[in-house]
Amino acid sequence: MAERLLLLDGHSLAYRAFYALPVENFTTTTGHPTNAVYGFTSMLINVLRDERPSAIAVAFDVSRRTFRTEKFPEYKATRAASPTEFKGQVPLIQELLAALNIPFIEAEGYEADDIIATLTRQARERGDDVSIVTGDRDAFQLVSAGVTVLYPRKGVSDLARMSPEAVEEKYGLTPDQYPDYAALRGDPSDNLPGIPGVGDKTAAKWIREYGSLAGLVDSVGNVPGKAGDALRAALPQVLINRDLTQLDAFVPLAIGPQDCNFVGWEQAAVDGLFDTLQFRALRDRLIAQNPIASVDVAEPVAPVAATEAEAVLPSAAADWLKTLTAPVAVAFEGAWGRGSGAIDRVAVVDAEMRAGVIPWCPAVAEWLSDAKTIKHGHEIKGPLLAALSASGLAGFDVDTAIAAYVCSPGERSYALTDIAMRFLGRSLEPAVEQEQLMLGGDDDGANLVADAVAIHDLAAVLIERVDQQGAGPLMREIELPLIDVLARMEHVGIAVDLTGLHGLSEEFAADMRRAEESAHQLANRQFNLGSPKQLQEVLFGERNLPKTKKIKTGYTTDAESLQWLFETTGDPLCEQLLAWRDRSKLRQTVEGLIPLVDGAGRVHTTFNQTVAATGRLSSTDPNLQNIPIRTEAGRRIRDCFIVGEGFSTLLTADYSQIEMRIMAHASHDAGLIEAFKSGEDLHTTVGSQVFGVPAADVTPEMRRRIKAMSYGLAYGLSAFGLAQQLGIGPDEARGLMNTYFERFGGVREYLGEVVTLARQKGYTETMFGRRRFLPDLSSENRQRREMAERMALNAPIQGTAADIVKVAMLKVDEALAQSGLKTRLLLQVHDELVLEVPAGEEQSAQELVLTAMRGAAELLVPLDVSVGSGRSWDAAAH
Repeated sequence: MAERLLLLDGHSLAYRAFYALPVENFTTTTGHPTNAVYGFTSMLINVLRDERPSAIAVAFDVSRRTFRTEKFPEYKATRAASPTEFKGQVPLIQELLAALNIPFIEAEGYEADDIIATLTRQARERGDDVSIVTGDRDAFQLVSAGVTVLYPRKGVSDLARMSPEAVEEKYGLTPDQYPDYAALRGDPSDNLPGIPGVGDKTAAKWIREYGSLAGLVDSVGNVPGKAGDALRAALPQVLINRDLTQLDAFVPLAIGPQDCNFVGWEQAAVDGLFDTLQFRALRDRLIAQNPIASVDVAEPVAPVAATEAEAVLPSAAADWLKTLTAPVAVAFEGAWGRGSGAIDRVAVVDAEMRAGVIPWCPAVAEWLSDAKTIKHGHEIKGPLLAALSASGLAGFDVDTAIAAYVCSPGERSYALTDIAMRFLGRSLEPAVEQEQLMLGGDDDGANLVADAVAIHDLAAVLIERVDQQGAGPLMREIELPLIDVLARMEHVGIAVDLTGLHGLSEEFAADMRRAEESAHQLANRQFNLGSPKQLQEVLFGERNLPKTKKIKTGYTTDAESLQWLFETTGDPLCEQLLAWRDRSKLRQTVEGLIPLVDGAGRVHTTFNQTVAATGRLSSTDPNLQNIPIRTEAGRRIRDCFIVGEGFSTLLTADYSQIEMRIMAHASHDAGLIEAFKSGEDLHTTVGSQVFGVPAADVTPEMRRRIKAMSYGLAYGLSAFGLAQQLGIGPDEARGLMNTYFERFGGVREYLGEVVTLARQKGYTETMFGRRRFLPDLSSENRQRREMAERMALNAPIQGTAADIVKVAMLKVDEALAQSGLKTRLLLQVHDELVLEVPAGEEQSAQELVLTAMRGAAELLVPLDVSVGSGRSWDAAAH
C-alpha cells in the first residue's frame, strides 16, 4: 500500500500567514508577534485533517545565497528585508515542528523547493503519493498522477488542488511545460525579467504551438511581429530564467521519505510551547489530529467513572455530606457575576474518591459555609458571589485556578479545561450552556463530576508545585484570602450618577459631530472618520501628507501616527481627527458603563486575579483601569462615580511612587534612598543630582525627563524607548541614562544583577516569593531573549508593588472588621483603594487605612500614602 507523504514549504507558508493575519491581533501579552506562527499552525492542522498523511516533512530556506545567486547575482536581489515583526517567528515554527515530531529540513545552497523536489522524486520512486503545500508556483512542474500541489488561493486556509488536469485547465499547459512558460513570463518577485510587451497569454500560446521552450528556440527566427523581435532580444535572459526555474531534484539530504513517518507527539511537549505562545483555540483542534491514541500523562489518582457518581436528593444531602472524607473537591454549576447569581448544583469528590451530584439546597449551603470541612475548588469567586446572599463559602484551602497561576503566571487561560490539559494531560468536556441543563433529565452530571475529579487531582499536583517553588505563603496568606475580599467588593459595587453619565454621552457625541463637521470642511468633502481606507485617501492622496508606517492595507492611520502627522505638519485636519477619536473613545467608555448600572444605581466590576503575570489585579465589565485620570474629560467620568445612599463620603488612598520606593529598597542605592528620606520632591531631587544643578534650578522639562526615565527603568525601558517617550534622539537618551547611572550606581548594579540572576535561575522573584518564569532568557532568538530581559527588569518591581497593594487590601479589610466600623472597600485601581464611609467615621477610617497601608511592607524607605475624600471618586482625588 502506497504511503501518503505531505511536504510543506515552511518559509513560503509562514510569509503567507504573516500577511494574512494582522500582527496587532496576534501578539502575546509580553509583546511578541505570533501571527505567522498561528497562521502556519492553523494551516498545518487543516492539512493534517484533510490529507491524513502517513509521512510529513517541512522544508525551509537557509539564506538567499544559493546556487541560483551564483549563476545570476540579481536573483531575488530586489526583495525587501523581512519585516521586523516577522523575524524570530520562523524559529518558533521550527520549535513547534520539533515538539510535534515533524522533521524540518534545510540544505545550504538550496531553496525549500529543491528539497521538496528531491523528496518528491525519492517518494515516487518508492511508489508513494505526495501532496505539496506551497505558495510558490514553480512547484507546479512537480505535479503528476501521484503528486498534487495544494496552492493557497487566499491566506492560508483556501487551498487549490493542482492536479495535472487542474494545471492544464488553468494554463492550457502540462506540468512539464510549466517551467518553459514561467521562463517566458518571468517572475518579478524573484527579479527574473519577462519579455517586454509579451504577456501570459502569448507566452502560453508559444509553448503550446512549439511544444516546449526548446522547440520555440529552434524556431525563434520564425516568430513574427514585434513580439518575435522582443523574444529574440530577450532570449539570453529567458534561457537564464529557464535554468533558474528548474528545481533541483538531487539535493544531498540527511534524511529521506522513509525517515518522515508521522508518528504523533506527546501533548505535554506541545502544551509548554502553546502556553508560551498563548495559543488556546488551536490546542483542541491540534489534539484531534494526533495519531497517538492517548496523550494523558500519569495522573496522581485514577479518575472516577461518571457511572460511579451518586445522584443525591436534597432530603438526603445533609446526612450524605457528613459521610465524606476531607479534603473534598467541589465543582459548581450555575450562573453568576456582577453581584448576583445562582448555584444550581454541585458535584463533590472526597479523599476516598466517593462522588456525588447534589442540587442546591440549604443543606449544601450550610456544608459549604462550614470552615471545618477542608475543600478544594476552581475559580471559587464566582460561586462565592452566588452564595453571599446565603452563608457564603468557607474551608476552601485551594483554588486550583489561583494555584496554577502562582505556579505558572503569564498563561492566557486558567480555565479548568486548560489547566487539566496542561498539568494532568487530561481532556475535559467544555461547560454546557445553562439553558441546556435539565436536572433529572438527560444530563446525569457526568461532566460536572469529571470536573470535580480534575479539581481533586489538580489540587494534589499544584499544592506540591507551589510548595516546591516556595510560594506557599504567597498563595495561602495573600491570594486565597483575597478571593473573599474581592467577592465582597464585587457584590457591593459602587454607586453612579446615571443622569450624569447620560449627559456626558450626549456632550461627547456633540463634540464628535463638531469635529466631524470641521474635518469635512477642511477636506472639502464628506468622508467616514472611522474608516482607515477613506482616511488614507484623504490624508496621503488628496492632502499629500508624509507617509506613515506601511501596513498591508496601505499606511497606518492609528492615533500615534495621526499625532505624529499633526506634530510634523500642523495640519488642522489631523487635529480634528484626533479630537474626534478622543471624544469617540470617551463616549464608548460612558456608553459601556450605562447598561451595567443595576436597579440600585450601582455598577459591579469583576476583579481578575489571574490575568497579569506580574500579579496586578485587572478589572472587567466595566474596566475601571481604562478611565483616564489626567484629562479633564476623564475626571468628569470619575465624577459620576459617587457615594451611595446611607454613606456620606468616598475615601481614596493611594501609594505614592511605590515602584521607585521598591527600586530604592531593592538596589540599596544610597542616593535614591536619601532622595526619599529627605522628604523633597523625588524627581526634582534626582534631577538636581543628574543634571548637576541646585534643586531650585531644575526646570519642568528636566523633571519630566527624570520622571520618565526613573519609572521607565522599573518597566525595563530601553534607550530607544526613552527616546521615543521624550521625543529626543537615541544617542541623547543613552547619554541621559548613562549620566543617571553614574549618579545612581546601585541602580545600575541591581538591574544588571536581576537579569544575570534570572538567567541563572530561569525566573525572577518578588519580595513575597512571586516567581515569573522566563525561559527565553537563554533563547538563541535575539528578539525573544531581549523581550525576556525587559520582563526580568520589570517583574520584581511591578510584582512586589502588586503584592504590597494586595497585602494592604487584606490589612485594611481585617482592620475594618476588627474595628466595628461600617466603612467598606469598594474598588482597587492601580495603586489606589476606594472606600465608602458613613457619616461620623471619616477620621477613624482615614487613620485606619493609613496605618494598614503603611504597614503592608517593611522597606528601607517609608511607604507614603496619600488620602482624599469627597462625594465622588474625582472629588476624593488627592
